[in-house]
Amino acid sequence: MNNRLFVGVLGNRNSGKSTTWNTLFGATVRTGQNTRTLVLYGGECVEVFLISGSPEERQLYAGDILENQKCRIILCSIQYTETVRQTLNYVVDNQFDIFVQWLNPGHSDTGESYDRLGLLPWLIGHEASISMRDGKGLPKNRTEELRQFIYGWAKARSLTFQCP
Repeated sequence: MNNRLFVGVLGNRNSGKSTTWNTLFGATVRTGQNTRTLVLYGGECVEVFLISGSPEERQLYAGDILENQKCRIILCSIQYTETVRQTLNYVVDNQFDIFVQWLNPGHSDTGESYDRLGLLPWLIGHEASISMRDGKGLPKNRTEELRQFIYGWAKARSLTFQCP
């Protein structure tokens, strides 16, 4: 059982990654320096660290953002480009459990995309959990899936607490 969880929302540019995080938190959120509280179920919460703008879009290395971050649950936008492998290699090398929700098609995409980068078999080979969701649809369903996954993972590790 790994000690850390990486939850990535994967998609092309303008696919709905930030909308997903904003809906999950019920407010506009951006990458910060500190952890934040995520409301789960039944008055329970968990501490998470959010990287809203993808490291790939910002031309940053995820390891530089996360190297001193001690939070056990990392939420991260990841862009569907070849450089996403740097982010994914970092989380694999640092023994995170991985859940990736791929927005395919994304909000601004003309249709569903073929996995030209071969990320799905790579993720499966690294024991990641993966889902594919329509970024054109309402974000409520996809954020509910994220909340359920995070809740189950955190609850199993006694990381949840009563919300303030």
